[in-house]
Amino acid sequence: MTEKTIKEMSFLDHLEELRWVLVRCSAGILVMGIVAYFFADYIFDVLIFGPTKTDFITYRFFCDASNYLGFADNICVTELPFKIINTQMEGQVNIFVWICIMAGFIMAFPYILWQFWKFISPALYEKEKKNATVFIFVASILFFMGVAFGYFVIVPMSVNFLATFKISDIVENTFTAESYISMVKTSVIASGLFFELPIIIYFLTKLGLVTPTFLRNNRKYTIVIVLIVAAIITPPDVVSQITVSIPMLLIYEASIFISAVVVKNKLKNEPAS
Repeated sequence: MTEKTIKEMSFLDHLEELRWVLVRCSAGILVMGIVAYFFADYIFDVLIFGPTKTDFITYRFFCDASNYLGFADNICVTELPFKIINTQMEGQVNIFVWICIMAGFIMAFPYILWQFWKFISPALYEKEKKNATVFIFVASILFFMGVAFGYFVIVPMSVNFLATFKISDIVENTFTAESYISMVKTSVIASGLFFELPIIIYFLTKLGLVTPTFLRNNRKYTIVIVLIVAAIITPPDVVSQITVSIPMLLIYEASIFISAVVVKNKLKNEPAS
């Protein structure tokens, strides 16, 4: 921020400051995207298309787990009968660019958080400003945990289900590269942002827009939504749906706890009437 206090800044000043925050964030994503360019072979061959291979770590884990638990019908993935094709002249170029941008966004996420923290920090108390390092660290860890959850859980389960689902043996599964990459991007980024829910709830509670009572009263709706999402993105078996649902519900419960702590501290700091 400039030396002006938040009270002295006009609405246009805030917009100008926000514009520069977005410019610096974009520059950070661009720099990290260029870094990703030099590791493009690894990003595509190992990371992006890893879940299309039967020896992917998630498939091996579930296979070993089912064998260890003695399931009669193990859940080993022995075949992924589908092909990925490109149908557009500029398709692979577009995919290359957007994957570099996505990788840049993921790697630059702590820097993006830092920029937005600087933007909102004048509105915070002095004690809260000192927690910048903790905020950026915790929020970054949550985001990377979400990205890992999306990549190692949601993506392979979705790939396995969609690759093996057929309405008829006459129809072969052939997916465009664009649709496959879109599924990977959406799963990974959406999971990363969802894991930021405790941080979002923290600030919404600070602003008085959300209360722990509201979150508790709407818990049943959240459970239903999570189960529906899990049913859509996973194969039609209970184990897969529970694997996806539990972390998402734990994140929601953590958000309720954080909201309750914020309200408790707010009441403690209020002067007695």
